[in-house]
Amino acid sequence: MVLFPLYFSTYVSSLSLSPSFPLCHSDESYALLQFKNSFSVEYTSVCDGTPPPTTSWEAGSDCCAWSGVMCDNRTGHVIGLDLYCGQLQGIIHSNSSLFLLHHLQSLHLSRNDFRGCAIPHEIGKLSNLQLLEIFGANLSGHIPPQFSYLSKLRTLRLDSLSSKQPLRLTTSTFKRILANLTNLQVLDLSGVDMLYVEPVFLMNLSSSLTSLRIPNCGLQGNSPDTIFHLPKLEQLYLVGNDNLRGSLPRYNWSSSLRKLDLSMTKFLIDIPDLTRNLKYLDSLHLGNCNFVGSYPLLFSNLTQIISLDLSDNNIGGHIPWSSLNLKRMEELNLAGNNFIGQLPRFYSYNGTQISALPYSSENISFGSVPWSINSLDLSNNLLNGTIPNWLYSIPSLTYLNLRNNQFTGHIPEFESFSLQSLDLSNNKLHGSIPSSIFQQVNLGSLDLSSNYLSGFVHNHLSLNNTLAFSSVNTNHSLGILPNLGSLSLSYNQIQGQVPEWLWNVGTDSLLYLNLSHNSLTDIERIPWRNLQYLDLRSNLLHGQLLIPPPSIRVFSVSHNRMTGVVPSWICNLRSLEVLDLANNTLNGKLPPCMGNLSGNLSVLDIRMNKLHGMIPATFFGKKSALRAVNLNGNQLEGFLPPSLLNCEKLEFLDIGNNMINDTFPHWLESLPVLQVLILRSNKFHGSVPNPTVRFPFQKLRILDLSHNKLSGNLPTKLFENLRAMMETDTKKGLEYMGDLYYCQDSVSVEMKGHFYQLVKILTTFTTIDLSSNNFEGEIPQSIGELKSLIVLNISHNKLNGLFPPSLGNLSKLESLDLSSNVLVGTIPQQLSDLNFLSTLDLSENRLVGRIPSGTQFQTFGINSYRGNMDLCGLPLSKLCGNDLQHPSSPNFEQEGDEDEQTNGIDWMIVLIGFGCGMVIGISIGYTVLSEKKIAQLMRRIGGERLCKMLKRLKNKAR
Repeated sequence: MVLFPLYFSTYVSSLSLSPSFPLCHSDESYALLQFKNSFSVEYTSVCDGTPPPTTSWEAGSDCCAWSGVMCDNRTGHVIGLDLYCGQLQGIIHSNSSLFLLHHLQSLHLSRNDFRGCAIPHEIGKLSNLQLLEIFGANLSGHIPPQFSYLSKLRTLRLDSLSSKQPLRLTTSTFKRILANLTNLQVLDLSGVDMLYVEPVFLMNLSSSLTSLRIPNCGLQGNSPDTIFHLPKLEQLYLVGNDNLRGSLPRYNWSSSLRKLDLSMTKFLIDIPDLTRNLKYLDSLHLGNCNFVGSYPLLFSNLTQIISLDLSDNNIGGHIPWSSLNLKRMEELNLAGNNFIGQLPRFYSYNGTQISALPYSSENISFGSVPWSINSLDLSNNLLNGTIPNWLYSIPSLTYLNLRNNQFTGHIPEFESFSLQSLDLSNNKLHGSIPSSIFQQVNLGSLDLSSNYLSGFVHNHLSLNNTLAFSSVNTNHSLGILPNLGSLSLSYNQIQGQVPEWLWNVGTDSLLYLNLSHNSLTDIERIPWRNLQYLDLRSNLLHGQLLIPPPSIRVFSVSHNRMTGVVPSWICNLRSLEVLDLANNTLNGKLPPCMGNLSGNLSVLDIRMNKLHGMIPATFFGKKSALRAVNLNGNQLEGFLPPSLLNCEKLEFLDIGNNMINDTFPHWLESLPVLQVLILRSNKFHGSVPNPTVRFPFQKLRILDLSHNKLSGNLPTKLFENLRAMMETDTKKGLEYMGDLYYCQDSVSVEMKGHFYQLVKILTTFTTIDLSSNNFEGEIPQSIGELKSLIVLNISHNKLNGLFPPSLGNLSKLESLDLSSNVLVGTIPQQLSDLNFLSTLDLSENRLVGRIPSGTQFQTFGINSYRGNMDLCGLPLSKLCGNDLQHPSSPNFEQEGDEDEQTNGIDWMIVLIGFGCGMVIGISIGYTVLSEKKIAQLMRRIGGERLCKMLKRLKNKAR
């Protein structure tokens, strides 16, 4: 992006050598004015205050003199149009006058807002185009096959990274583009949806290609290694295609290849093959990859690299500093590994190479480190010791991230003032905050949270124990950071009112503010005019909600003491994507105008308040973007509004623990991506009818209808269509519902009479809870088809008939509760094959015969079978037939007492989970982790739209 204006002007000047300039053609001048007038122009901060080029466009003047317009000096035809950061807002229509400019050779429309429109097919009429760039312009829809008509293109750049809906590329269109655009030198399709494009067609890329960028495109399958052989290829970026497989060629790499990024792909990285060809590269990014071979061998061949990313690869041992060319290194990312030890303190320098010396060395250290590094990320490792002074002396350092290590000691004073982002959080640092931090005039992101800092800042702001801000009034300290874009002071002991100095920090620049998990009692105002992320969770705030600025996208005040009603001014926050008001004492009714937020609002969490009345009919607006709705634990009543059907993106719906009085909302079955439906503890009544659509609840994985008044037979037809519960995908890793940085979908699960809060929901977790209703009849055999089911609870109903043997097919089942029914017959021997079954309750039925033998059944105590007078066999003392008398196991007889004596859950649950029920074990493990540890695990696991949004927001804030 930075190089484009120079390239563009050079390209145009090569066509403009004549000293005289003919006037532009009137029809082209008119077409340009029509194109301008089809958009509105709105000034934004994205373009740093640069006036839009079209402000100079006036009728009656020579269009060749207009800003952004280039003409051929010989013919006067418009051959170039550069409207980068034109701040245009509107739609490019198919009849746009743009397509009348047939002589265009270069077109640059990046950094505008085309409001999610598709690229018109008429783009193919501009057949003379040699350069086309449209990135950061909010386009969506399919890339038209008419792109293949642009056979003269040398540069094509499209992206979807800033769009709410991505551009899409089909295999057929991609084939046509590759077949006809044989002059392509630069191809950039960043973020374009290529999920259904077969990677094999990459072998048809133009031999003229110098740069190929297709990151985060959803490519999957096997990639041909021929892309590494393209003779002129200098840059190759495949990062973020996490299902794209391939291997590196052993020989014949392109000798021109300089930059390679295969991060977050499934490429098999053979280290000998890589090191044999590393001599050509100066930028190597292999974060979160699959390596073969020894890591030391890799490090021994990196002396020519100036940008290196080996993050999230579980590399251990000490960082081999002496193997890196620190004099040339500009970017180094070793985050998310298992590096140990201390950072070296001293270096020897022979004029070309910096060498790390032993930690105990007394050699003279550099007064000025000859290291030109710009970005250093060593976060999420096991590094310890103090942070050496030389690290604070690098004059070019703009980004420093050492979070989540075990560094101790003081923070030294900075000798340079180039920092733009500093993160030292989650370490064991102590002492005072150095005054030099507050002299970093370019600092846009600062995070010192979760340390043990103390002392005074500028002798104004008192600190004590764990960065505990007092309520001393001051207009200084951090207030001298007017350009700060991101500030996190979470997980400290900030008490009382928000410190006065904070009001002067980044009034216009602050985008991200996190004050969560402190002891704040009052916040007077929200003065940051462009704030987009405000997190005040887990404080002691009281009173009514304060109004955030219209720019706010994420707003959380959950787990506080807020009172009053949910104010109607919330409906005016049209940019809002996450609204979290959970766990307060808000009362009153839900505002009907909330439907006005339907276009952007993704997460709505108002659980555990004192709201009452009906859910308004207009509460869920048309074309809703809602992904998660949680209204659990209020006093809502009446019916569920049918407007819920507007939420076609809804994945999570929890309206449990209210007073909703309605029949089962079977019409929710048509929501295409609904995964979690919780209606527990309401007044739902009547039967659960048969589905009325072809694929009902096709994504549903958690269904909780417990503690209602539902009656009739169990919904056999519904069980036969729960497709997501029939899938047993063993290839899935440890993934959770929600978004990595903020939104955690959580549920409570009842097992063995206890409720366990799953702070995050595994995507493989499936459960059905129909307990405490009035269901009757037999348990249908079709439940046995739900082979991914982990928890099944149909207790406390009026079910009768035989125990269905098909339950033995539930190979993933970890918890089964059929207690307090009228089941008869024997317990099927097939249940002994359930190797993960760790909780079983069949008590209070009319079962007879021998209790099955098997590994799992030996772990269940007598409480699992009580109230079944005709059962026999271990662990019961009642014998079966000619069995010998077996004394009851003391361990089993004490089971009930142990349950009563248990006051909490410890890590034994997780250990049991791995042995008998991994999914539940890991999920419940989250309930005993500190929130700090949860945050650390979240950062190590992976993440969708809000995750990307927050990454962009933090980067922008820097």
